[in-house]
Amino acid sequence: MLSSERVGRIRGAGAPDDAARVRWILAEKASRVLSTVSGHPDEERIVRLSVSAGPVDALGWLRGQRLYPRTYWSGREGGAEISAVGVADLQTGEGPEDIDVLRKRLLESGDEGARYYGGGRFDPGRATDEEWEPFGAYSFVLPRFELHAGEEGATLVCNLVLPRDAGRREEVLGQIEGLRAPSGGRTGALPEPLYRTDAPDREGWDVNVERALAAFSRGRLGKVVLARRAEFGFDEDLDGFLLAEELRDAAPGCFRFYVEPVEGVAFLGASPERLFRREGCSVRSEAVAGTRPRGASSVDDEGLRDELLGSEKDRSEHGFVKVGIEEALRPLCTELEAEDGVSEMKLASRRHLVSRVRGELREGVTDADVLRALHPTPAVGGYPGEVALEGIRELEPFDRGWWAGPVGWVGADASEFAVGIRSGLVRGRTLALFSGAGIVPGSRAEEEWAEVEQKIGDFTGAFGLGNRAS
Repeated sequence: MLSSERVGRIRGAGAPDDAARVRWILAEKASRVLSTVSGHPDEERIVRLSVSAGPVDALGWLRGQRLYPRTYWSGREGGAEISAVGVADLQTGEGPEDIDVLRKRLLESGDEGARYYGGGRFDPGRATDEEWEPFGAYSFVLPRFELHAGEEGATLVCNLVLPRDAGRREEVLGQIEGLRAPSGGRTGALPEPLYRTDAPDREGWDVNVERALAAFSRGRLGKVVLARRAEFGFDEDLDGFLLAEELRDAAPGCFRFYVEPVEGVAFLGASPERLFRREGCSVRSEAVAGTRPRGASSVDDEGLRDELLGSEKDRSEHGFVKVGIEEALRPLCTELEAEDGVSEMKLASRRHLVSRVRGELREGVTDADVLRALHPTPAVGGYPGEVALEGIRELEPFDRGWWAGPVGWVGADASEFAVGIRSGLVRGRTLALFSGAGIVPGSRAEEEWAEVEQKIGDFTGAFGLGNRAS
């Protein structure tokens, strides 16, 4: 039960507003549960307490909170936007095997709604640059608080791990008390960049592409994805939430994510590409490759679509991705079906070639098994995978960090991961954008440079640096 003093603080002076009322109801529920906990410490379970919160903007709510990490997730097919803060439980490690630990924990907890959110590095085997250190190699959090915001309103959730949290009653109630009401509408504007640097620069890019083409001629490599890091500097700290809001408007139909492990350092993006989704024993993935912008008119748009669908080079690039995904999933599945041919994935500012893959997992196959087999797909690494990875480590003068790594969530009966592309890293007064292009025989360095530039257009367009659709 809550003390009268704490009730007063949570409700606030005078008549409580809606946010204070929600906090008070949640605190009352948590207090009752934490005051009556019993059970052996080795038999932990997750208890989720929820309160209707009315209409709330997910990013606006997240901006106002002061618990870390701060996380946002929105699926590609719509549904609720999820903002999450704080830590009820944390699982970190060096590779996908750590996902099996938390899934086992979820299965034993008995709460089907609980999810861990997080992701991992593109290449855990590479030395970590300083800018990526706060994220770790693999990190997944069961948040202390989640806000699920949908068309019919929002729900605020508090996750408790019992009996562990029984000894943290005052801490948990204090965290509830500290939850802030959603901030108002979007305020301020993104600043103009003072400078931009690219690694590699244009000369270095041309050299890398030529070296990749030479590897093809020697028969060691079929495809390699080369990336570029573009850093923008500002005269003030960059507001990652303003940027996330811009992406939400600019990139409908994409997976959108925001991960801020410590204050002022955030990885965010709007990815069109699903790595995989598991529902029970069913798994879905997709081969995505080839890029064209959307046209300024319907005639231009149709012409660009036909150009992409008829491009031998893009179909070759896509073919490596499709074969790689099928080869990765087939040993894990009793049934596997891939779409014949290719179709168009049409987004707000660009389009891609796509083929979808569905399968039924063998008994005992875990999320970690699927993740280990699929990542990195040839869409972000290359083919054959190990040879391509060696080339990336040799040629790229930067650490990809979480860019192009798996980002998503794990539940007991389902999980979903996007490929963390079309993304950037905010650190104080800098923004680093990462993007890549698939290099195959016949690739031209200047065309691949232009494709990378087009792919970061949703970000650069937010700063008025170019047309997102160009």
